Amino acid sequence: MTSPVPLAEALDAESGLTCVVGAGGKKTTLYALAGGLSDAVVTATVRIPVFDAEVEEVRVTEDPVAALDAVEGFPAGLVPERERADRYRGYDPGTVAALAEVHDGPVLVKADGARTRWLKAPNEREPQIPASADTVIPVASARIVGELLSAERVHRPERVAGVAGCERGDEIRAEDVAAVLASDEGGLKDVPEGATVIPVVNMVDSPGLESVGREIAEEVLARAPDSVARVVLARMVADDPVVEVMA
Repeated sequence: MTSPVPLAEALDAESGLTCVVGAGGKKTTLYALAGGLSDAVVTATVRIPVFDAEVEEVRVTEDPVAALDAVEGFPAGLVPERERADRYRGYDPGTVAALAEVHDGPVLVKADGARTRWLKAPNEREPQIPASADTVIPVASARIVGELLSAERVHRPERVAGVAGCERGDEIRAEDVAAVLASDEGGLKDVPEGATVIPVVNMVDSPGLESVGREIAEEVLARAPDSVARVVLARMVADDPVVEVMA
């Protein structure tokens, strides 16, 4: 199946509770999804940069379930606290689960952090995925292939090295990215039983990167055929983000 496919359809995010993890486009994925859905809520279980410009309104509240009734425009952001000038704090996973239980529309969740890097593997405290999540979207950037495995482009490079079976300082290969996305210690970490997993290879911005993205996707599907529903190649900053859907 190839594009054009609406992003929310490709990512099974048209309803329910969708959590985005990984690196290389989590926030742009959340905002692209929210922009294409008339009744979405954007929130987080971890810190999230201020995103007021990406939604119709933001409500800062410790009780998002009660605040939902006061929301006047969607997509809407719900967060518990403005921790500092440039970021909000996130809710605990149970609170997000309760919000999704009462909201009739989709709830889109940033469920870990990556400090703007292009690839990551989570630590022991990550990700923060509610047990009731319907869909989990692990993200990685196609642009990371060919870069060196270092902290400049990779969040937690020592963990990526351990998952992918390579060394810090090595040139990152497509198979290394796939190993992270398809691993129970990487993109599949703490995915609730029964949740649909749809990895995204983002920043597929050129024919060369499309080839890289397909190589990553094919390897992910080969490594995790029973865990991954499909892999979406995307350029989230485009008007039509879906480049290709591979299954």
